[in-house]
Amino acid sequence: MSIPTLLDHVVIAGPDLGALIDWFAERTGVVAAPGGAHPTGTANALVALTIDGERGPQYIELIGPNPDRPEPELPETFGIATLESPSVQAYAVHPADIEATVAAARAGGYDPGDVSDLSRRTPDGTLLEWRLTRGESRRLDVPFLIDWGATPQPGLSDIPSIELVSLVRAEADPAPLRAVLDAFDLGDGVAAVEQTDASGYRLTLRRADGELVEL
Repeated sequence: MSIPTLLDHVVIAGPDLGALIDWFAERTGVVAAPGGAHPTGTANALVALTIDGERGPQYIELIGPNPDRPEPELPETFGIATLESPSVQAYAVHPADIEATVAAARAGGYDPGDVSDLSRRTPDGTLLEWRLTRGESRRLDVPFLIDWGATPQPGLSDIPSIELVSLVRAEADPAPLRAVLDAFDLGDGVAAVEQTDASGYRLTLRRADGELVEL
């Protein structure tokens, strides 16, 4: 079992946010708390993560189309427009210095994209703002970087929680992805890459009744 030491949050996306929340609740026994809407046409719900009995600041973000968005098209964020069912799509890490980590990755041969501003409003209208790397060509098998600045990290808010046991990336040929991750120079701050027949994330959680759930 492995957990990235710099993990900020895990992204689980789906083509319908309400159905995604139900899907997660059926498997884990936890109903995610409403998060808010993004300018990108998405909305989310959140579940805090505990590790070895300690709360946060890691969390799970369930993200899907904002049901109140004005455009009928599904957003492209995290591949939502092409998803047929919920899937662990990505994860974010929070390095001590986001600009320095971007520079290190570029020097190592991988460009994670520029650091840009993003925001969302919580259900009570509070504006949350953060910075992240989110270039249009960003690969979902590589973590994006995030810096919350003065905004409280959502994993520490008063939301339901579940225990995180492991997050790894599976690849049929792990060498190319490992080389990209090495460019960040974050060591075990990023998810371990394991060799399996199919590519994808393997997220393992422990329910309140002790049962392990793999998503």
